[in-house]
Amino acid sequence: MKIKVCGMRVEENIAELIKLLPNYIGFIFYEKSPRFVGEELDPEFIRNIPQDISKVGVFVNANPGFILETVKKYDLQYAQLHGQEMPDMCRILRQKGINIIKAFSIDNSFNFAMLNNYAPHCDLFLFDTKGDQPGGNGVPFDWSLLKKYDHQKPFLIGGGISLDNIHEVVSLSVSLPIYGIDVNSQFEVEPGNKDLKKLEQLFDIVRIKQTQEAQA
Repeated sequence: MKIKVCGMRVEENIAELIKLLPNYIGFIFYEKSPRFVGEELDPEFIRNIPQDISKVGVFVNANPGFILETVKKYDLQYAQLHGQEMPDMCRILRQKGINIIKAFSIDNSFNFAMLNNYAPHCDLFLFDTKGDQPGGNGVPFDWSLLKKYDHQKPFLIGGGISLDNIHEVVSLSVSLPIYGIDVNSQFEVEPGNKDLKKLEQLFDIVRIKQTQEAQA
């Protein structure tokens, strides 16, 4: 199970996170988010993050030009589209060589059939909790809804994942094709600044479980 830590913006905090070797680090380029990177991030520092950690830019209904410019500026490997972007937007960006993570807000009324139009133009899906904000609402959705998922496209789970429920997520991965988890607000000291001790515990739980499954 891959681990994506999102909402990073403090250089010292990022440097400490890198030591834990997450699979993905997410940076939010959405002005209304309390984790918006603003002008705080040094592009050179971000570009020099080790290549085995994928850098993800999170965008909400942004124009393609801004996304392309930002991807180039920070040498991002993925654009995560967390708004109401249509399949054509994913297609256009992917044709420009950008890997696409398309996020969807999930509740009981979510229509999984709509994913058919997105699947050819995305590398990963992200299923997050439907709430007041596009992301970072801090509460999980009903994960049993994922039993309706019938695609081969790998996906991440986000929304309220914490030390209290990570064991449940890991157990779900036995029966569901969960590619990884996306954690954010439940591991923060304050918006954009992560609690590394909590993250270290999370990483240990996920990786110990993976080792046990590999040996089983």
